[in-house]
Amino acid sequence: MRALLSVAFLAIGIAVGGAFPRVSEVVQGALAAAGLTNARAAPPTNAAMTKPATPAADHGQGHGEHGHEHAAGEHKHAGGEAHGHDEEGEGNIKMTAEQAAEQDIKLATVEGGILSRHLLVPGTIAQDADRIARVPVRVVGTVAEMRKRLGEEVAKGEVVAILDSREVAEAKSDFLTATVKADLEKTNFDRQQALWDKRISAESAFLNAKAAYSEATLRVDLARQKLSALGLNAAEVATSAKKDETTPNLSSLRRYELKSPLAGRVVERKVDVGTAVGKEGDPADVYTVADLSSVWIELSVPTTELSKVREGAKVTIVGGDDASRGEGKVVFVSPILNAETRSARVIVALPNKDMAWRPGTFVTTEVEIARDPVRVRLPKSAIQTIGGEKVVFVRTQEGFERRDVTIGKADDDAFEILTGLKPGEEVAVANSFVLKAELGKAEADHDH
Repeated sequence: MRALLSVAFLAIGIAVGGAFPRVSEVVQGALAAAGLTNARAAPPTNAAMTKPATPAADHGQGHGEHGHEHAAGEHKHAGGEAHGHDEEGEGNIKMTAEQAAEQDIKLATVEGGILSRHLLVPGTIAQDADRIARVPVRVVGTVAEMRKRLGEEVAKGEVVAILDSREVAEAKSDFLTATVKADLEKTNFDRQQALWDKRISAESAFLNAKAAYSEATLRVDLARQKLSALGLNAAEVATSAKKDETTPNLSSLRRYELKSPLAGRVVERKVDVGTAVGKEGDPADVYTVADLSSVWIELSVPTTELSKVREGAKVTIVGGDDASRGEGKVVFVSPILNAETRSARVIVALPNKDMAWRPGTFVTTEVEIARDPVRVRLPKSAIQTIGGEKVVFVRTQEGFERRDVTIGKADDDAFEILTGLKPGEEVAVANSFVLKAELGKAEADHDH
């Protein structure tokens, strides 16, 4: 029985040892310890031990690490290529000319220019003192005719009113009488001189005729000066008198024409037909005529800013509703300060061809106080801020390129560009915020 058990255990051990070499060694050891096997039996051969396991494992591990490094290298290489592509296109926006036009993106060529600094000063539109005149009354009389209404245009020298004046009639009469008498005395003098030359008449007669003619000539000169003082032309009076000889019209002697001293519009009418004028207490003029094709702007500049304002400086005027604009220049800077306001009177001449500027209107002016030439001048609308940096968008063949710039001086409309641009390049100057938005979307997509 014992022998049978030994044989059975031995058979099982051999079978297990064949299938599991290392397990069979354990079993055989246990059997040997139990005295169920022959100690002299040769140990079974383990086929697995005849192959070096370690080198195979090391080869597999090395291959794995090498494959990992290779994969990592490929990944890094691939990532490097992608990153390089992004940097190459960073700040670039692809956009055709048609797309830019649809977005209403305006372009301008970079060039130099002038930066103008201004001083804001309030002002009041006033009539140009050199372009306003009154039609004066120089004689005593009565208004017989008014030929112009308010607002009507008048030409220089045009008759605007007629007066009936006894003073004028007397002055004309004196002149005509003196002229006729002078002609008679001249005829007598010529006759006496001819007789004296032939020694036919006495010398005393010749001398008396000469004295009478000289006196008559002097009276004509005095009468002519009186007419001139009244604003009458002696030649016209004489011509009118000759016409009256054929068609007697005594009233023409009393007729006195009032003429406009300049071209413009009637802005004031002071009398009516039948009004007595010329005497003390009577109106001294009948019309006021103004040439409003040019007006003045009266400014009050504080003493702290007065040194910056120069005669000839350019001035931009903005109406109260910011709809009307005009340009004039400083024509006068008063050297005297107003004792109450401590400001100086400054006069600006402003063209007013379309009559848009009315005297009495309050306006705001921008007085130019400095002009700085710069190499690169760019409108403020072209500048955008991205990440705290000032940038512009330069036109390229494929679209636009972001360009960082450094700004210098500035005025109301433009910046001086110190670095980043050069003359001749094209830059987006209107709706450049659209390009800023496009660039922001592209960067967001890349980060994602």
